[in-house]
Amino acid sequence: MNDGTPNRWISAAWLTVLLLMPVAFLNYLDRQMLASMRASVMGDITDIETQANWGLMLGQFKWVYAFASPLGGYIADRFSRRLTVCASLFVWSMITWWTGRVESFQELMHARTLMGLSEAFYIPAALALIASHHAGSTRSRAVGAHQIGIYLGVIAGGFGGMVADNPNLGWRSAFNLCGIFGMAYAVPLILLLRDKAPEPGTENGRAPGLLTSLPRLLLNGSFILLVLYFTLPALAGWIVRDWMPAILRDRYGISQGRAGVLASLPWQTAAIIFAFVGGILADRLMAQTDRGRIFVSALGMALIVPAIYGMGMNGSLFMAVAALVLFGMGWGMFDTNNMPILCQIVPANLRATGYGVMNFVSISCGGLADWGFGKLKDQNASEPLIFAIFSALALFAGLMVLCIRPKSQEELEKVSG
Repeated sequence: MNDGTPNRWISAAWLTVLLLMPVAFLNYLDRQMLASMRASVMGDITDIETQANWGLMLGQFKWVYAFASPLGGYIADRFSRRLTVCASLFVWSMITWWTGRVESFQELMHARTLMGLSEAFYIPAALALIASHHAGSTRSRAVGAHQIGIYLGVIAGGFGGMVADNPNLGWRSAFNLCGIFGMAYAVPLILLLRDKAPEPGTENGRAPGLLTSLPRLLLNGSFILLVLYFTLPALAGWIVRDWMPAILRDRYGISQGRAGVLASLPWQTAAIIFAFVGGILADRLMAQTDRGRIFVSALGMALIVPAIYGMGMNGSLFMAVAALVLFGMGWGMFDTNNMPILCQIVPANLRATGYGVMNFVSISCGGLADWGFGKLKDQNASEPLIFAIFSALALFAGLMVLCIRPKSQEELEKVSG
């Protein structure tokens, strides 16, 4: 009976990851392009006017994304993760295409608001779908492989400044092409992607009612610790993604195109490598201790702390890029283990909802960080001091994750009904 069955299961599990990697790529490409095209977009849409308004626009995306994430996760858990993923991709791709046609700051704000709403449904559903297909020994590696699609999207988005600077292309063409490709890819995706059969003890795989689901999460002490751990280093992460191209351009007097590449390619490449390293190491350590993924994630945070501090220093361009590389190394190990750690503390039928709550807290705070950083830039505040504060928060987070207590399968099943 077992000849061939494991092979078919493994094939389906990894096919899920391969199908979702291009979606993850587009999910972050659409976001990162705008950050690397700041000068061109502000030059074209003149009523943006100030960096505070630019930061407000970046923050608006995050606040809407954040508030919609728990709902997106709950719908994925309650109904279908597959359909949630495919619908999210198609809708946000339409909005990406429309973004290339906006003519005013108000229209751009509307586009980013709708983008945040539509993209919020993807990540919780996708990661929960991958986790359901990859139980046990391949979970961290599978999530890490998916996150590589995100890192590649950020890298590609970093080249957006070069596209914007090209008189034959311009910033609008990039949004047009990405939108068309995303809408087209949604068709084969919905035909090939499959939901996973429910795990034992999870009420046929469906989440209980929303008024039951949220208290079960919010009364879980380890989940609250994970939410805070997920949030604190992400404050610096969003500044790196959204503002580092402008920081490098202004600090070192380099072109928009070069700044966009240097602000994304080095650290995202490091994140790709260490997502693999962190996934393999975490999966192997789990054979020795149920805290294996927690330890690997904490190791990643130990790299992130000095990296954030180094990015704020007014040293050479080489030192700034070196700090970004160190940040990417730590981020890969951190990022690849968040969903696997979540799977150890909440039942299977609440994973997407739980990740949605994590996104809600993390990204809403990230939106405030984006807006606040823009305000501080307008007031010529000290960048070294700002990054030192972010570094201290990451240090606190690294200590916090070590306090998370994984639950046994029996404990998880008791709270899944």
